Amino acid sequence: MEIFPALLSVITDPMLLFAIVLAAAVGMIVGATPGLTASAAIAMLLPITFYMSPLFALAFLYVIGKSGRYGGSIAAILFNTPGTAASAATQIDGYPLARAGKAGKAMKVATISSVIGDLMGDILLVVGVGFIAAIALKLGPPETFAIYFAAFVVIGSVIGKSIVKGLASALLGILVAMVGLDPISSEERYTFGSFDLSNGIGLVPLMIGVFVLGEVFAQLEERRKATGETKENESSADGNDLTWEEYKPCLPHAVRGGFIGAGIGLLPGLGSAIAAFISYGEGKRRAKNPEQWGNGALEGVAAPEAANNAVSGPSMAPLLTLGIPGSTIGAILLGVFLIHGIQVGPTLFLTDKELVYKLFACGMLGIFAYGLIGYFGATQVARLILKIPTNVLYPLIFMTAFVAAYSARGSMFDVTVMTCAGFVGWLMRKYDFNIAAFVISFVLAKGAEETFRQSLLMSDGGALIFVERPIALAFLILGAGAIAFRIRGIMKERKLAQGGLGDA
Repeated sequence: MEIFPALLSVITDPMLLFAIVLAAAVGMIVGATPGLTASAAIAMLLPITFYMSPLFALAFLYVIGKSGRYGGSIAAILFNTPGTAASAATQIDGYPLARAGKAGKAMKVATISSVIGDLMGDILLVVGVGFIAAIALKLGPPETFAIYFAAFVVIGSVIGKSIVKGLASALLGILVAMVGLDPISSEERYTFGSFDLSNGIGLVPLMIGVFVLGEVFAQLEERRKATGETKENESSADGNDLTWEEYKPCLPHAVRGGFIGAGIGLLPGLGSAIAAFISYGEGKRRAKNPEQWGNGALEGVAAPEAANNAVSGPSMAPLLTLGIPGSTIGAILLGVFLIHGIQVGPTLFLTDKELVYKLFACGMLGIFAYGLIGYFGATQVARLILKIPTNVLYPLIFMTAFVAAYSARGSMFDVTVMTCAGFVGWLMRKYDFNIAAFVISFVLAKGAEETFRQSLLMSDGGALIFVERPIALAFLILGAGAIAFRIRGIMKERKLAQGGLGDA
């Protein structure tokens, strides 16, 4: 298999190994810091990848994403503040364990389970991605556009509390992507006479604004609301050793969580948070002691952490084979591919197959790197985070964000775009709009428009081409079915809620 020569090549490259270890440490610290996310860190670091080779750039950011997912468990266990959305499930049992003086055991269970789940996901990716790419090579523009359409609809409607807000977020991302010159006629669209807008909205400043400034604005607002309140973070980071007898009951939950997370990772847009909560619910249902779950069960940490990290590898499959990112981190990685002039899609496995498998190898080594750092150093990371005052952290993030946005193209217009995107990101968080749908739709819009126009040219302008071809029709039905399924679920929840109120 191609993965073994790739692993050998990466292992024998000292600089690449150093980058992997550094990325594992950075991702873990960022993920463990309340108020920061791996997406924000990757967005800020995106400009420096301009000066790296494609493999270095992709590997560095990819491993940060993996490690950041795991790092969120540290904040969830110790500070009762999930570092990532997926870590909210870990928080349910992790924090009670920390309050009971078992923080060390909880973090070790989280580390081992994260490594198991992540490795399971990566093995599935390595084994199956070539098969998916071979199928994708046979797809024409109508089928590809239908897949884009299904991705827009699924991502917009399935994630979040509101279908309308999710689809509106996806539509906003498409509209922002259309700013600039028409790819066919070269006519200006939505530029309002601005020369700067004629080149379109830059990916880097948009990402930094939405993920970094938007998150900081939201955190500052939360701090202002919480003025005078004391944060409960006295849980000791010191813990105790974990024995095999203690972890043995957790292993089935970690393996099951790995399968759940890997399966969900293959579906664009669902993400690690959904995988973590599904795994937690399924683990509790099958547990021998379900009454302990929620009160400090080690198995309650293992199940969501394995699923959370198992999403990472398989979510790369739709990105690499179809050019459709399965997560916000995938959307940023797609930007790195484009920055380095690499066309993502099924032809990637014909033109840059070696690069792809070396990236997979870097991801696997990154898993072992954050596993070792986390198992032996999570306590030190927690202590480091506790020493960083927020009145130092947030100004530093602001300054870094502005420098990163300007350095991409040396343009003050990009700084303006970043600032505006920051306010948009803050408002979307404040009013529960779907940031993932907005970002992924922005990245996908140009490819969707291109395949849509190619399809119309193939059929002399007739839209029936999308229903005349079976695969395209199947994906259109999938998109419509996703909306119908979500509406049915919401109506069922409302009916149950009304029934509950009636009984009360």
